[in-house]
Amino acid sequence: MSDEEHHFESKADAGASKTYPQQAGTIRKNGYIVIKNRPCKVVEVSTSKTGKHGHAKCHFVAIDIFNGKKLEDIVPSSHNCDVPHVSRTDYQLIDISEDGFVSLLMDNGDTKDDLRLPTDDNLLSQIKDGFAEGKDLVLTVMSAMGEEQICALKDIGPKN
Repeated sequence: MSDEEHHFESKADAGASKTYPQQAGTIRKNGYIVIKNRPCKVVEVSTSKTGKHGHAKCHFVAIDIFNGKKLEDIVPSSHNCDVPHVSRTDYQLIDISEDGFVSLLMDNGDTKDDLRLPTDDNLLSQIKDGFAEGKDLVLTVMSAMGEEQICALKDIGPKN
């Protein structure tokens, strides 16, 4: 055997997949599904009966979790669909920059500075108003398939 060390370039995701397979017939309303390479939340599922050629079909109506667009897909119920790994994480808001980025405090004490303010006007005004009033805000960040977006906020009282 050789004594030399091997060095590998790492992209820091440990090869973890952004999605996992799940049988189409088992995906329910309020679940998640990937349609046209976009992570979506299922709002409606209807299943057709088996036809002449033997496959029941599932008709999914889903809304993209990041841009709110409505997408539809029809898949044989016995086939596998991709389901995104969706996670929600809470971060404390530290600052809002001039160019629309937020500075968030992570659990380990580092800051996360790569997130834009949300495009949803209601949420945007709540964040800006609460920050201007000096409230302590905790933002919920939803992430799936390499994308992240602020999706909710909690007020944990005034800053001390």
